Amino acid sequence: MKAFLKYREIWLLAAIVALIGLISTRFPAFADPGNLRQVFNDTSILMILALGQMVVILTRSIDLSMASNLCFTGMVVAMLNAAHPAIPIPLLIVIALAVGLVLGAINGLLVWRLNIPSIVVTLGTLTIYRGATFVLSGGAWVNADRMSPDFIGFQRAAFLGIPVLSWIAILVIALFFVLMTRTALGRSIYAIGVNPTASVYTGIDVGRTKFIVFCISGMIGGLCGYLWISRYVIASVEVANGYELNIIAACVIGGISIAGGIGSVGGAVLGALFLGIISNALPVINISPFWQMAISGSAIILAVVLNARGERQQGRIILKKVEAVT
Repeated sequence: MKAFLKYREIWLLAAIVALIGLISTRFPAFADPGNLRQVFNDTSILMILALGQMVVILTRSIDLSMASNLCFTGMVVAMLNAAHPAIPIPLLIVIALAVGLVLGAINGLLVWRLNIPSIVVTLGTLTIYRGATFVLSGGAWVNADRMSPDFIGFQRAAFLGIPVLSWIAILVIALFFVLMTRTALGRSIYAIGVNPTASVYTGIDVGRTKFIVFCISGMIGGLCGYLWISRYVIASVEVANGYELNIIAACVIGGISIAGGIGSVGGAVLGALFLGIISNALPVINISPFWQMAISGSAIILAVVLNARGERQQGRIILKKVEAVT
């Protein structure tokens, strides 16, 4: 039982359940299964983005350009759909992934080949990608009346009573779980975060691995570009402005260590869900948005304190010690 309670995710899940219970005392319908499904659906994009950020943070890096990537890619697919509404939605999603991949690869190459700190690189590309969105669109918006019904309706369609957007989030969560727990790349990501110098001696190419995680982050930003625009049915240069802070907050609350090497897929998802519950519930129970910001900020500070305490202990064991045979 004690070993079970050591998992950060268990405490975060308990906090989410307690939060739902507390909100239900003021608004009983909040805990209804239908409403909770809607909360999950509303938080799906943040969950997906948090997973993309997670793999970057685990390697002792950070991607501040994810929201700008989302904005640029969303504008690209929105303009394509407006000009050529016959393009199939799956092809538009592939295009979004490809554009996001290119933007992520630019970040990764600068970090890998030029050895520039990731915070400097992505702070620069944050501005560049959003500026490129303005240049591409000429400052104009793409509104719902210019988008095709399929473009808007794809992620709103339901399968087994659950919106496609939620199914996409579930699929991405499953893929990241397999990536981080069942693949050599996942083990390399954790190893680099724990000790990048030692990782080199185990045969891990640190620079190449960081390039790959920025490509993954870029593809996630591209995917969410389509999902965001089709959900909120407007593409502009202001889309997701400042949203990178929410993405990082979800990771921190979920126990992803900014120092790298510590964190899990479940933690990132629960961190995003925690923020999603707050953003959905507080306006319903007539709590000021300023209190919403204060509660979110307090949760982040508490998470940082807990992370700092956890980092004093041993990080994740990547390579097991093997006794020499005499």
